[in-house]
Amino acid sequence: MALSPTDVTQLATVDSARAARVLSEVRAAALSGQRAPVAPRPVIERSWERMLRSGVDPDHDFRSGLLSREEVQRRRETTALRHVLPVLREGLLSVADVAHHIMVVADDEGRVLWREGNSSVLRKADGLGFELGADWREDVVGTNGIGTPVVVRRPVQVFASEHFQRSQTSWTCTGAPITDPRDGRLLGVVDVSGPLETMHPATLAWVDSVAKLAEARLRELHLSSLERLRAVAAPVLARLTGWALVVDRDGWTAAVTGMPYPNRIALPKALSPGRRWLPTLGPCSVEPLAGGWLLRAADEPAPTGAVRIALDLTQPRRWSVTVSGGAGSWSHELSPRHAELVYLLALHPAGRSAAGLAEDMFGDPGRTVTVRAEMSRVRRYLGAFLEHRPYRFREDAEVEVLLPDDPCDLLPHSTAPAVLRGRISTGMS
Repeated sequence: MALSPTDVTQLATVDSARAARVLSEVRAAALSGQRAPVAPRPVIERSWERMLRSGVDPDHDFRSGLLSREEVQRRRETTALRHVLPVLREGLLSVADVAHHIMVVADDEGRVLWREGNSSVLRKADGLGFELGADWREDVVGTNGIGTPVVVRRPVQVFASEHFQRSQTSWTCTGAPITDPRDGRLLGVVDVSGPLETMHPATLAWVDSVAKLAEARLRELHLSSLERLRAVAAPVLARLTGWALVVDRDGWTAAVTGMPYPNRIALPKALSPGRRWLPTLGPCSVEPLAGGWLLRAADEPAPTGAVRIALDLTQPRRWSVTVSGGAGSWSHELSPRHAELVYLLALHPAGRSAAGLAEDMFGDPGRTVTVRAEMSRVRRYLGAFLEHRPYRFREDAEVEVLLPDDPCDLLPHSTAPAVLRGRISTGMS
């Protein structure tokens, strides 16, 4: 009796070896232009057609090299996927380890950023080039559980010889895309992979459901960030006349006054303070707030007076930065790492390079990747008041550091060499 594509998938759960043989015959027939004993599943057939048109070699792996450790770390620290790793681990890892699978998380370019799970399967994955920093785009390594979901933007399971390249036909992988719930932009793919005998049809629904949980978590984080921005915006908007609105760095609206409530405003990539023309708003005044922007009618009087930035390190583990200017004042509570960075910038009005900050913080000028990643986060709320190359506060900003009475209480958690020197010099003054 002839098998259908669905039958082959079901057969794999009870006789993976036979299913693999059938799919091997299907693949061989498709590549030679002959009639296949069973039609490939539509998602696989369309992927194979893309591979044949683009000239991917089914018998040789010609992928590009691995990303460096530094580049992998940089991508980890800048992707939104880092926020949902706990969700992915909780939903996938315990079962994956027992089922002899591994979990792989790749970015929107198909580059492997994380892989965890069964240790023996991880070793086998090394032999397939399934390593950190590896390139698993479909047009590079053929049909697979990372590259193909990137192309079709939906979950895909690839079993045995459904892989286009011969080197991967002993493997099964199931990947689901993770998209930004705010705008549908692809962030990356989560994939569960293992030897072909570990294949199960339910894996597709399992991985897809966990990917959707990750997207729900991103939605929660976005709403929480808007709530924080709304709290900052409330006293500022209360003092204004005319229309005004507060948006986050991506243009999502947190609060408005004197105008209808738009969900989002299109912002230029390099928005800066001052008089600007913005789509849907026209001419307006742009001012920075913690985590966003204040946009208000251009005919409103422009704020006057210098900007004052106060770094308060007097309260144990309640460090904050307060910005006071023409639109009023707002405060932002600092994490231990950001308190260190802002303190170091205040110590060096002329500026500090990434290597200099790395030496100040870690005693190692080579740790610039970590410094740049943290500075990118600081710039989300202080960006309008910071310059770079080197990193420093704007010249027109008045910066004040409020220190604790006891020098030993200066960032007591910190082991940064520059902070340790600060405690000594403060105690001697």
